[in-house]
Amino acid sequence: MDVKEVNKIYLAEVTAALLRAAEFPDVPELLRNAMRYSLEAGGKRLRPCLVLGVFDMLGGESEKEKREQALSLACGLEMIHTYSLIHDDLPCVDNDDMRRGKPSNHKVFGEGQAVFAGDALLTCAFERMLENGLRYNNKDYYRAMLEIAKRAGASGMVAGQSLDLIAEAEKTMDEAMLFRIHRRKTADMLTAAILAGAYIAGASGVQLSALERYADKLGLLFQITDDILDAEGDALLMGKTLGKDEKSNKLTFVSLYGLDEAKETAEQIAVEADALLASNFPENADYLRGMIDYIKDRKN
Repeated sequence: MDVKEVNKIYLAEVTAALLRAAEFPDVPELLRNAMRYSLEAGGKRLRPCLVLGVFDMLGGESEKEKREQALSLACGLEMIHTYSLIHDDLPCVDNDDMRRGKPSNHKVFGEGQAVFAGDALLTCAFERMLENGLRYNNKDYYRAMLEIAKRAGASGMVAGQSLDLIAEAEKTMDEAMLFRIHRRKTADMLTAAILAGAYIAGASGVQLSALERYADKLGLLFQITDDILDAEGDALLMGKTLGKDEKSNKLTFVSLYGLDEAKETAEQIAVEADALLASNFPENADYLRGMIDYIKDRKN
């Protein structure tokens, strides 16, 4: 099966688990509705798919309890990712009215409730992961949780978001800053997903190091593709407002390099990511290899 078919299987598994995890019975109705509105909006669920894909690649699929652990982390990551999208769309950040083809959370529930929905999803992600961690009592599970926390937080994704706003306000056009932003804002959460699956599968130190380097390339590739699509993509396919980066003079790979060079950079990074897999996982990396082209050639 190609990566799209595998992702369909993972997507069904993750969606079912998310619905169970997102009942939120003790949460006030309006807040619960706001949380579920964004969590159930769909999307590629790329991060949870990567957790399961790496876990399976390293031979963990035959151990039922460990797969449950990988799935728990996958759901936690999707809740964290969803919270970040809610906050990203707020008027004080990216000011976007559309997300995944639907009105953004704050357009439906108001800015205050959107902030609270994001806050709640973030804390709920760790609540659910910790609840399951107490059942599993597995050191590697907690190592994966720590990886997720670090890469989602003040030295990871949130740092990247902060730097992105600073660069926009200061009209920065600096290559080092561009990579610094997107290694944190985009690549760190993809890295967290890949390493989480690897930890639960019992990866070696050498494997973890190789996967971290691959994930960094994949994250940069995702962001470059995103920047290219913002410049020339189809708004209906993307499900969000396009062209905002240029209007706000945002620091992107397209604004710094131009469209053609951005595409060339994407191709080069894709080659580098594939080479990392070839030298470290020569026999069983079809899923991760397919993910490179899936991200590079995506239309949404």
